[in-house]
Order: sequence, then structure tokens, then C-alpha cells
Amino acid sequence: QVRLVESGGGSVQAGGSLRLSCAVSGYTYWRYCMGWFRQAPGKGREGVAIVDADGSKSYVDSVKGRFTISQDNGKNTLYLQMNSLKVEDTAMYYCAATGYWSSGSCYTILAGATAYLYYWGQGTQVTVSS
Repeated sequence: QVRLVESGGGSVQAGGSLRLSCAVSGYTYWRYCMGWFRQAPGKGREGVAIVDADGSKSYVDSVKGRFTISQDNGKNTLYLQMNSLKVEDTAMYYCAATGYWSSGSCYTILAGATAYLYYWGQGTQVTVSS
């Protein structure tokens, strides 16, 4: 049984930093896309950052240069380092993963093809105040 559990959210002032973690268990696919998505109150879900099994990464334009996605396969953990946080980054952040992925770049998922994300965590809240 695949399980994704996020942690690391919290409240921070604008300009601050947070690191989100996603502990992954029961996941055995060796080719995959795994990433972070967020949903702010009253808004749709948005892809933030995604990484594939080879380490290729993609980011939504609004976080480029501020957020970094990484994975520690030895610890089965996905991370999202968030620096220079802005009020508009306030949202519930979710970790999500595909099943076996052999369809090329993961960017298509980040850009909206989220039906391929079979596994989701419960989310962790990030609140940025001015």
C-alpha cells in the first residue's frame, strides 16, 4: 500500500523559508513522476514542482529561483525547500506521485495532467503573512 505523508508546513513571514518533507512508503515504481501541488482557498489546484526518477526537475514559473525540489531515495523522502516566501504562496501543499511513468517529461503533469497522479498525501498548510 502506497502512502505519502507530508510535514514541515507552518506559518512564516514574507521573505522567510520553510522545508516541506514527504515521506513515501510502499512505493516500488522505478520510473515515476513525483511532485508538489498546492491549493489556495477559493482557487484551483496548481502544480508547483516535479521530479522524475532520473532527477529531472520542472517548476511553475512563479516559484522558479525560490523553490527547490529534491529527493532522497535512501530515505524515501521528497522535499520542497521554499525560500523568499511570498503571501501568495499561502496554500495547502500536497505531495503526489504517478504509478509507473514512461511517457517522457513530467512537465505535462505539472502543467495540469494530474489524472496520472494516483497517489496523494493529506497535505500540509503553509501560511505566509506580510
